[in-house]
Amino acid sequence: MTDSIRRRWRALPPWARVILVVAIGGFLEGTGAHALDLARHGPHAYSSFAPPLQVFFIALTVLDPLVAVLLLCARPAGVLLAAVVMTADALGNWYVNWSWLRADWARLLHPVGMLPITLFALFVLVSAIPLARALTAPRPVPVG
Repeated sequence: MTDSIRRRWRALPPWARVILVVAIGGFLEGTGAHALDLARHGPHAYSSFAPPLQVFFIALTVLDPLVAVLLLCARPAGVLLAAVVMTADALGNWYVNWSWLRADWARLLHPVGMLPITLFALFVLVSAIPLARALTAPRPVPVG
């Protein structure tokens, strides 16, 4: 990390640092999941989805790490982009998985798939406003 990023992180309250770390980890995990899908199945990894969703889910291999970098740099724009990306990601996943979720709601409780995507999206959305305020609040920057 550069000194300016370290100073920004040190100026944040501890709860904001925790939220940033969890969010960065979640977006990096999402990057890995989408990259793995593309590595396994190529550009047709999401061919069963509507074309706009195919493009979006492939674009997440770029959007997710971009969000992670912006959050690592403690940029307020990262919080806004995180909220937009996770809202679209969760809604897209609910849309493409709705038929089997409707048939068997218990599948929502599986530890892989819709449950973590939905919980992470809720985490990002609930923490967005307080985190954005913490990142934009004027605070004395600790020296040293």
